[in-house]
Amino acid sequence: MTAGDQILELSIWFALVALPIAFLMTVVRVMAGPSLPDRVVALDMLVAIAIGFLAVVALKTGFHLYIDIAMALGLVGFLATIAFARFLLATAGKAKAGVPKESVAKKGKVKSESVTGRRKT
Repeated sequence: MTAGDQILELSIWFALVALPIAFLMTVVRVMAGPSLPDRVVALDMLVAIAIGFLAVVALKTGFHLYIDIAMALGLVGFLATIAFARFLLATAGKAKAGVPKESVAKKGKVKSESVTGRRKT
């Protein structure tokens, strides 16, 4: 066994210990996240940790199908993050749309606009 093989083996064992710890810490963040965007970012991090774990297992076992599974998981995780972001934007837009314009205009924050888009003076 060469020095490179020993370094690779040690790195694999280190990753097999560190990745589950990171996974558990991220699960705690998902459950205790103070807001929905924090939870979305934590879920995205869970996907990244799972991809890393699959890559380490592929290196350890030599079964390279795990790399294909990791790539598919990366695509699904990316699409899920985009879907969550669109959901957050949609709910934020609905929350702003529910505020009456008159109450905001009285505070001087927003000037009312006509149908043509020109501001009234």
